[in-house]
Amino acid sequence: MANTSSTTDVKVLGAWPSPFVIRVRIALNIKSVKYEFLEETFGSKSQLLLQSNPVHKKIPVFIHGGKPIAESLIIVQYIDEVWSSGPSILPSDPYDRAIARFWAAYVDDKFFPPLRLIKSAQGEEKAALVKQVTEGLDLLEEAFQKSSKGKAFFGGDRIGYLDIAFGSTLGWLRATENMGEVKLLDGAKTPGLVLWAESFCADGAVKGLIPETEKLVEFAKLLAARMKGGAPPKQ
Repeated sequence: MANTSSTTDVKVLGAWPSPFVIRVRIALNIKSVKYEFLEETFGSKSQLLLQSNPVHKKIPVFIHGGKPIAESLIIVQYIDEVWSSGPSILPSDPYDRAIARFWAAYVDDKFFPPLRLIKSAQGEEKAALVKQVTEGLDLLEEAFQKSSKGKAFFGGDRIGYLDIAFGSTLGWLRATENMGEVKLLDGAKTPGLVLWAESFCADGAVKGLIPETEKLVEFAKLLAARMKGGAPPKQ
């Protein structure tokens, strides 16, 4: 399908720190789709968000021609199918496509949740979380070696589905290293991922979307202070 959408036909409801929102924006950049980014205010939810995603009431929400779609990985797959004339995001081979989906689900279910908790954890709890994340990185290193076939990305020569799913978390991974005073992405243990992360963040579709570490650290501290003070948690 040719890219005939105008900016007003494509909207993204989101917020800059969210890795899940970043996924959608990267996919749109890969396909060269123009869109309107509607920034949600933290601590409140717009009426458009509540109307567009009444089940989960969370970002991101992708609106195409007035029709809303929720959940970041579902949105990325939709973008890949609708703007099929652009570079492919999902692998063309059914097996490779299934493997990419498996590892993307792993990132969401097993890798990112403990990563989010490290910065505020202490003692044995922190050690257990760090162990869980580093073991996850070891597994993703193996997956990278198999999927990339010696090339720069999980998707081969260019960014693909798993690159987007995992790469969107890199900002928070670095911020967690900073705040938790831990080393997670280690060149000695996961050399492939270290080089991949550099290539990913330097790609034209990604540049400017992965937040700077200092900015995320500042945001995380503000969020923690608000929650400690009893203010409504941010989105």
